[in-house]
Amino acid sequence: MSETKLTAKFALTRRTALKGLGAGASLIAMPWVARAQGADTIKIGFPVPLTGPFAAEAKDQVKSAQLAVQQINDKGGIGGRKVDLLVRDDKLNAGEAATRALELIENDKVNAIVGALSSAIQLATNEVTRARGVLYVSISQSDTINEVKDFSKYTFHEALNPTMTTAAVAKSTFKKGMKVAYLVSDYAYGHEMLRGFKRAGDAIGVVTVGEILHPFGAPDYSTFFPRISAMKPDILCICNFGRDQANSIKQAVDFGIKDQMKIVVPVLLHNQRLAVGPEVFEGVVGGANYYWGLEDTIPTAKAFNDAFRAANGGATPTDYGAYGYTGVMALLLAMKAAGGTDTNKMITALQDLKYDVAKGPQHYRLCDHQSVQSVLVLESKKKSEMKSEADLFKILTIEPASESLLRTCAELGFPT
Repeated sequence: MSETKLTAKFALTRRTALKGLGAGASLIAMPWVARAQGADTIKIGFPVPLTGPFAAEAKDQVKSAQLAVQQINDKGGIGGRKVDLLVRDDKLNAGEAATRALELIENDKVNAIVGALSSAIQLATNEVTRARGVLYVSISQSDTINEVKDFSKYTFHEALNPTMTTAAVAKSTFKKGMKVAYLVSDYAYGHEMLRGFKRAGDAIGVVTVGEILHPFGAPDYSTFFPRISAMKPDILCICNFGRDQANSIKQAVDFGIKDQMKIVVPVLLHNQRLAVGPEVFEGVVGGANYYWGLEDTIPTAKAFNDAFRAANGGATPTDYGAYGYTGVMALLLAMKAAGGTDTNKMITALQDLKYDVAKGPQHYRLCDHQSVQSVLVLESKKKSEMKSEADLFKILTIEPASESLLRTCAELGFPT
């Protein structure tokens, strides 16, 4: 299914997913919590898009999540109970995601769910989990999931969100009086990144000279670049994800855009940089939740990298892959603190949790359960600067964990 149809498909899911819960089923979670308590094995559902255009990022998330589970099991599990990770393919489809979540809850009797790699997909998953009263930790960027209309006490958001990501990137790249143009993928991710950049840009004093929307999975961007060139911006912000990022930047370089303006992206993707090589991405700046180079200054990053390399033939963990580790590990730490899998006790433990498992200190903000964490701003290296094949980026700055990068709780619709 095309990502451009995800939002519409999600609307259908909101009407139909709950119907699939069964005639007369209560929306208040109780029986599933009690049933899980008696199980010998702790089960964590992990639905991600293993097929489709985000598959590379999703497979990295699985590897990192499996590492977190292995490390906890090697230390005796949770109160002596083994942890199982139940990986499912949501196929980047909101209806499929709702179905997989229902199966994980009803058939597999999971104690919690972690996952999703799209704004619409995580909202569809969240719709099912909150109706069932099952704790859900989302590991994909979204602003919407933090807003009061989609939030529930069961909903936690481990990933960065577009507001905090674009705020950090804009702070490093925008200067007062600069002219900025935007090339934006026409679905939730692109729209939210555009909104975040414009919000940050307005505060800095930049001038928006144009916005161009492109369809998800566009094979040809050549028609957009003459229009962008005519706008004469200082910066072109390309707000898209997955293969779209690699394809659009490559075609921009072929057109000569990099000779005319700076290219900035909200999220600089490890896998897409690998896909097209250093020459294409050279000098491109963007944000990230994680980069393995943090190991030079952060002990937990070094420990995470070493464990990941040992488990994966020397490979380094990727940005979106790291979400699988931090999201699952935070949940497991909360289970330990809660003394088991009672849902309300796990929620309280996550709300109180102060954790540093891979990138420095993190915690969940109480009003919206957003993980407050550092945001990296990276620049893609020249080939001549690379010391190894994995040496892709240089860290320009690290914005420390701070609620100042987020929208306020009142802005999200929560009572003050």
